[in-house]
Amino acid sequence: MTDHNQTVSPKDRVLIFDTTLRDGEQCPGATMTFEEKLEVADFLDAMGVDIIEAGFPIASDGDFEAVSAVAKRVKRATVAGLARAGQKDIDRAGEAVKAAVKPRIHTFLSTSPVHMKYKLQKEPEEVLALVASSVARARNWVEDVEWSAEDGTRTEIDFLCRCVETAIKAGATTINIPDTVGYTTPDEYRALFRTVRERVPNSDKAIFSVHCHNDLGLAVANTLAGLEGGARQIECTINGIGERAGNAALEEIVMAIRTRSDVLPFETGIDATLLNRASKLVATATSFPVQYNKAIVGRNAFAHESGIHQDGMLKHTQTYEIMTPESVGVSKTSLVMGKHSGRAAFRSKLKEMGYDLGDNQLEDAFTRFKALADRKKHVYDEDIEALVDENIASAHDRVKLVSLTVIAGTRGPQRATMRLDVEGRVVTEEAEGNGPVDAVFNAIKAIVPHEAMLELYQVHAVTEGTDAQAEVSVRLSQDGSSVTGRGADPDTLVSSAKAYLVALNKLVAKGGRLHSQAAAE
Repeated sequence: MTDHNQTVSPKDRVLIFDTTLRDGEQCPGATMTFEEKLEVADFLDAMGVDIIEAGFPIASDGDFEAVSAVAKRVKRATVAGLARAGQKDIDRAGEAVKAAVKPRIHTFLSTSPVHMKYKLQKEPEEVLALVASSVARARNWVEDVEWSAEDGTRTEIDFLCRCVETAIKAGATTINIPDTVGYTTPDEYRALFRTVRERVPNSDKAIFSVHCHNDLGLAVANTLAGLEGGARQIECTINGIGERAGNAALEEIVMAIRTRSDVLPFETGIDATLLNRASKLVATATSFPVQYNKAIVGRNAFAHESGIHQDGMLKHTQTYEIMTPESVGVSKTSLVMGKHSGRAAFRSKLKEMGYDLGDNQLEDAFTRFKALADRKKHVYDEDIEALVDENIASAHDRVKLVSLTVIAGTRGPQRATMRLDVEGRVVTEEAEGNGPVDAVFNAIKAIVPHEAMLELYQVHAVTEGTDAQAEVSVRLSQDGSSVTGRGADPDTLVSSAKAYLVALNKLVAKGGRLHSQAAAE
């Protein structure tokens, strides 16, 4: 086995461990449906991700089924299932990933004093024994076992070294020292890996991994420092989604390594030209919009408004751009489609933008595009992205919008008349509200009674102009579950209804029961 303590080669290969489907999905409101998880997994595999952490199999039957399905369909990447140190967790994870071409069990245990005392209520020696037994049990299922020291950056160094040595001795092939609470700094994290790798006698038998949270905004910086300390696996998520302030963003790490290869002598297997599409796919699946100024994949990442910056860009792009838009899959074209565009041109445009739709999806998207082109003077790339993403997100919905009419203005009350397709049956209802949006949501509740609470309602324009599409985000919560839906339409009220229905469908997909007038007809 390769000695990982040896001097690194000029371009050391770094493994990308993507946990969008597990840690990312734990982000409040970011739950994905079964079909969305499979679509994201397929894209991660095609993009070149080395390890896909597909979920936490013991968490629910739905999680187990999703991990099993991902394990069966992923062609190239390793598929990992997360497990706590208990026997039931490990066995459940083993069952879930056993059909994978390359299965992995990722088991973890808290090692910091505060976690051992208050979370585990165990003494250090008990924790060491659990490390050994849990890793050994996982090895009975798979050859590829990853062990994580939860809250590793707040663990006493002597005890951490003992735990790592024990895990490797028990058969762990990857050792992850996560910054679980986003507490460390780059210098500390770099030194931590160097110390552990130097002091643990069997450290050369395992690959070391970084997993950083972004509570202090240092996740990517800490990740890169961990590489300098000897780690060769990076745990990250698309768009940096995850618990609390999120995880290290895959796209930022990949492009930092590519752009600054002079000081970061590493390489990944990621096809960077797919980064922009991956970002949009995950944003759509989770209904979590990407902030405009997000590095690499934000809408403004390659936009220049300052006169000084524009002047420099016109003279030479490298005056203000350290990478090209094309290198991450961002198209420079903006206004190329209109109402006279045909199917062939539309299909070509979608491929240029990174979409690969089946015939039925393409036909649905084209129909929506023609309808939008009749209503808007100019159809921009962002308009096409919004309608295609909405089309993909609603493909498996049980409740769909058929039509909506709203009476609004100064002479209240505002009133909405809505027709919904509920599992194949069309139902019509009228409702009043304190404003047109309230009336729309009340009409939905009248057709599909539910107890979900509205946590967020947010509107922004997709493009400029008075005919711009309005993109609405709606977050609903019920029984401890929180989901977010997005909808886009030139009519803000229609996009509001679409967004609400996307969120409602996600709640139903998570196991919520569907009550409607349709059942009584």
